[in-house]
Amino acid sequence: MAYATVSDVQARMSRQMTEQEESICEQLLDDAAAIIDAYNERAELDAKKVVSCRMTIRALGSGGDPITPIGATQGSMSALGYSQSWTIGSGATGELYIGKLEKKLLGVGEKIGSRSPTEYLTWDWKMGGCK
Repeated sequence: MAYATVSDVQARMSRQMTEQEESICEQLLDDAAAIIDAYNERAELDAKKVVSCRMTIRALGSGGDPITPIGATQGSMSALGYSQSWTIGSGATGELYIGKLEKKLLGVGEKIGSRSPTEYLTWDWKMGGCK
C-alpha cells in the first residue's frame, strides 16, 4: 500500500515526468511504503507521504540515461568494441533509502538506550511495571 501517489511526487518535482518514469514511480512508491513500514508502521500518515515522495524523487533522479544501472554515478559505453564501464558510488544514487531527516519524521531518529537482559525477571506483568 503506497502512502503517496504519482501526482504527489510530480507536484514536488522541478520537471515533468515521462510516461516511463510515471510507471516506475508507481512501483517505487510501493517499495518505499514497504521500507517505511520496516522502520515504523505507526508513523503519522502525513510523515509517511512526505518520506515516500522524497525517497521516490531521489530514486528517479534528474531523468538521466535510462540504461544507466541503479547506483551508478559515472559510466561509459563503446559501440563495436563491446565495452561498458560503470562507477558505482556509495549506493545512494537511484536507490530508495531513508535519510536522517526522514528517520526523524518517522520517529526513528538517533536514539540511544540500553536494556538489561534480566530486566524481564523483575517485571510484574499484571501491574505493567517493575516489582
